[in-house]
Amino acid sequence: MTHFSRISLKRTLLGALTATVLVGGLSACAGNRHEYGANMSAEQYAQKRDKMVDKAASKLDLNADQKKRLSVLGDKLFEQRTALIGQTKNPRVEMQALVAGEKFDAVRAQALVNEKTTALQAKSPEVIAALADFYNSLNPVQQQKVRDYMDGRGHWFSRG
Repeated sequence: MTHFSRISLKRTLLGALTATVLVGGLSACAGNRHEYGANMSAEQYAQKRDKMVDKAASKLDLNADQKKRLSVLGDKLFEQRTALIGQTKNPRVEMQALVAGEKFDAVRAQALVNEKTTALQAKSPEVIAALADFYNSLNPVQQQKVRDYMDGRGHWFSRG
């Protein structure tokens, strides 16, 4: 593997991780009405994770070890998301409080950003390690399927 392709791979993985974390964080703060995670228990999450792992396993032809690694990655993402949400029972109310008064509460907004950034920094090494462990366990054909999906050529989780 050339130096350029290693850098490209690292950037792609970092981009995917960042997008995943940001989407998770934003959806948590949006107070999604569909129970995608903000109020999901660990058991509910495990059920949804298992469905997603099974679907990805069928698309990538994963073996048992690879499925286990993907489950670990899912668990690490859930832990990071839980840390990102923090003690907030209703993230939407917390976000609405920023604009509830006559002026935007910039001090509280900055405190929220600092809290979320700290949570991301604390959990990211575990997520990155789990992502690398899973991705590196894939064979070249499976890795190409992941790249195709990330390039928008795959629609693994669409309904229908």
